[in-house]
Parts: sequence; C-alpha cells; structure tokens
Amino acid sequence: MQNNTTTPAQAAEIVREYGPFPGASAIHGVTHDGRHVWAATGEKLLALDAASGDVTRTIDRPCDAGTAFDGKYLYQLAEARIDKIDPVSGEVVASIPAPGQGTDSGMAWAEGSLWVGQWRNRKIVQVDPETGAVLRTIESNRFVTGVTWVDGELWHGTWDEDESEIRHIDPASGAVLERLQMPAGTGVSGLESDGAELFYCGGGGSGKVRAVRRPKAAKA
Repeated sequence: MQNNTTTPAQAAEIVREYGPFPGASAIHGVTHDGRHVWAATGEKLLALDAASGDVTRTIDRPCDAGTAFDGKYLYQLAEARIDKIDPVSGEVVASIPAPGQGTDSGMAWAEGSLWVGQWRNRKIVQVDPETGAVLRTIESNRFVTGVTWVDGELWHGTWDEDESEIRHIDPASGAVLERLQMPAGTGVSGLESDGAELFYCGGGGSGKVRAVRRPKAAKA
C-alpha cells in the first residue's frame, strides 16, 4: 500500500445543494441514473430531479448506507445485505450478503462489479453482484464513505469528525492522487459521479445532497 498523505488538497467547489427533505433526517448513499439522483434516507429512497432537486418519487425500502445503479437496477446496502431493486416497480429482485455484514458504507457499480466502502476498516472491496463474494480489496489510510468510478478513475469520500474529503486514488496501490477538501463541518456520506462534471455527495445528518464540481485535470 502506497497511500500518499502529502498530496496537496484543493478546496471542493460546491455547485448546489438539495434538501433537507421532509421526513428525511439523514442522507446515506447516493447514485445517479442519468436523469435522477437517488438518495438513501434510511427508510426510503428518494429520486431527485438532478436540475431542481425536487423529489419525483420514493421507494420504501431499508437503505442505511451505500446505493449504486448498474444501468437497469438499483443496489442498496441495508444492514447486513445488499438488495437489488427494480427502480420501476420498487421490488427487491435479489439479495446478497454485504461484505462487512452491517459495517459497510458507500457503494458503486463499475466493470460488472459492486465496489463497497468499509468505513472503519478503511477499505474498498470489489464484490461479485451475483454471489456477494469478495474479489479484491483496496486499502485506504482514511475512513472510507462513498465510492464512485468515473472514466476509469476511482474516487471515494472520507469523513473523520469535522473533516471530509473526496479522494482520487490509484486502484492498484491505493496511492492518493487528488484531494478535494470539503468545508469544515460538511461531511460526505454517499458519493456518485454524473459521468461528466459533477460529483453528488450525501451529506449525512445534514439531510442534504450536494453537487461538487469534478476537477478538470481529472477528466484529461
């Protein structure tokens, strides 16, 4: 492991904020389906219009951690399992064991796998979406919250007391390549890219979702 703690941080540019939302005391996982931002509140998933932040629909399912989208289905961490949810019907079509058995944080879909953050273990694990088998482990030197892949780049959120960052890391070594530092007191729970210029960040107990600009250098 070659985590680099000396990589200079740049200030995260928060483009917009959504929420808080009625009846939602926290935001955990977030994902993006190309049109909507999905936000996990603990008891239900909210589909937000990406432009306005308006709630367009809800799905009543346990959702206490990370959320991911594979192009057709939502995947949702719910305590010790990962539910595969049809976003049209809201029904759970399959479930697999969560790798951390209830200690997992963020989640992303990439390369046919789920990538699950493990907060206190400071790890990201690649998981077979059919069986739940752990295929690979990437170590971090900070608490890992949300996870996302974009253009072959692996990014994850960190949150430790009053400090939170969005980090771009080398998936082979775990080395930190870029750091976006959130304002003091502004945490990152879930994390997802829109595939272009923005990251969507769950704001934990603030009950907000924040859009953060992705660095231009990272898109080269």
